Amino acid sequence: MKVLGIESSCDETGVALYDTERGLLGHAVHTQVAMHEAYGGVVPELASRDHIRRLIPLLERVLAEAECTRHDIDAIAYTAGPGLAGALLVGASFAEALAMALDVPALPVHHLEGHLLSPLLADDAPAFPFIALLVSGGHTQLMRVTRVGDYELLGESLDDAAGEAFDKTAKLLGLGYPGGPALAKLAETGTAGRYKLPRPMLNSGDLSFSFSGLKTAVLTAARAVELTAAAKADLAAEFQEAATEVLAAKSVAACRRHRLSALVVAGGVGANRRLRQRLDAAMAKIGGRVFYPALDLCTDNGAMIAFAGAQRLMQGELPAPATGAFVVRPRWPLDQVV
Repeated sequence: MKVLGIESSCDETGVALYDTERGLLGHAVHTQVAMHEAYGGVVPELASRDHIRRLIPLLERVLAEAECTRHDIDAIAYTAGPGLAGALLVGASFAEALAMALDVPALPVHHLEGHLLSPLLADDAPAFPFIALLVSGGHTQLMRVTRVGDYELLGESLDDAAGEAFDKTAKLLGLGYPGGPALAKLAETGTAGRYKLPRPMLNSGDLSFSFSGLKTAVLTAARAVELTAAAKADLAAEFQEAATEVLAAKSVAACRRHRLSALVVAGGVGANRRLRQRLDAAMAKIGGRVFYPALDLCTDNGAMIAFAGAQRLMQGELPAPATGAFVVRPRWPLDQVV
């Protein structure tokens, strides 16, 4: 079965073709970073219009890479939420219209479910059940994953997501857009510990997170000193140490509480090198292991959506034939996915 995946929840347009027997046949992603850079963040209307321009060329590129035609597609999975409403509507309408034209089923997929299952695309994939850390610009959550479709929320950020805090801290330090990668790069040249930043909720006893206070602490520290290049690097390093320490500690605590030795990390912040170092070391101490998606699958992409849709189809989910009627859900808690 060949499943086409369409991702358009924010500022990446992703298309991929996944074969349940042969694996990923092709995938392509267009990022809108350059377009949004002038505004310092994603402009929803511009994002939606750009998705419209990119979907057909990306589809043709993926089909050529897979050496397939549109008529080889057996089903279409698309991101139905959460995300920007307009951006979701572009991908959903494209997927549903194509499904109607090809007379194949269309399957709405939860964006975070795609991220959560993306490490399973690797040859060395984790087995169920496992703990998942979803860490991105919009979400920071710990989930217990029993099987496809069975997700229990264990804890989440009470305010800013980790990726959001990275981006906002980068902006405070005068770094470019996107801020997270720029801050991580600068942190490599700095020395953590020269400035003392809090580790929010590190010892709270639960699995919740909070990152807005950490961001504010950076602002306070930056105002108290001359913000030289060296000071910026040291603040970036200390911020990264604080954020990754909390993420690693809570993730290990979740594994301990649920007596699970496999931790899956997904989402854009999962590409952060320091976070990976901390998680690998912390899980090794308890005899566990961390599983990551390939680096090119950490950010939003169609491959994870195609894979998630394929998994649901393989476990017997039978979507109705495409009728042109569909609903997108800009807000959609992952633990409400059936």
